[in-house]
Amino acid sequence: MISTRKPARAATPRRGEGKPPRQRLDLDARRAQLLALGLELFSQRAYDDVAIDEVAQAAGISKGLLYHYFPTKRDFYIAVLREAARELAERSLDVDHVPMHERLRTGLDAYLAYVERQGISYAAVFRGGIGSDAEVLAIIEETRSRFLDKLLADAPVAERPPALRVALRGWIGFVEATSLDWIERHELDRTSLRDLLADLLPEVVRLAMIHAGAQGAAAAESPA
Repeated sequence: MISTRKPARAATPRRGEGKPPRQRLDLDARRAQLLALGLELFSQRAYDDVAIDEVAQAAGISKGLLYHYFPTKRDFYIAVLREAARELAERSLDVDHVPMHERLRTGLDAYLAYVERQGISYAAVFRGGIGSDAEVLAIIEETRSRFLDKLLADAPVAERPPALRVALRGWIGFVEATSLDWIERHELDRTSLRDLLADLLPEVVRLAMIHAGAQGAAAAESPA
């Protein structure tokens, strides 16, 4: 006997079915999500290789909503660099729970671990991924100042003459340049590079204090 029943029609997919539901977040949580996503993307690719459409799609939001938080791609990138610099400093400077004689190596370990993991974004901060940009330079100088203040505070000396500040600032620049070279070449393992940088710092401090003492003696001997 032939059935006269019509075959059931396949259910028509509802609009939006099959796509991950958009997650509603408050303003701060959404901004934090976008910055974390930016850190991930810009740690893998250069500025010009990341499209705003891609960021919005990965976040599960419209491009218009992304522009509500960051009016331009440059604004988004600057915010991501600022977050990268903040995270680098906080991870490297979180050493007060460590005995004084271990703080330098502990901080350098954290610094180099971050450089190793976020190489492209680190290079973008300290090389200026969008050229000579005033806001990028300000982020760099703020980060350097945080490191310098910590080094001056922990320096095992009774006085902190100008020569010491200049020498420590130079050592910070040396760490940056060495880290950038390490990202490209990896000629040393992380522990060896950490020990090299850590062993240099006491010599930098010693020579700075000798120079400051010589300057002070020369000034004292000069006729009034």
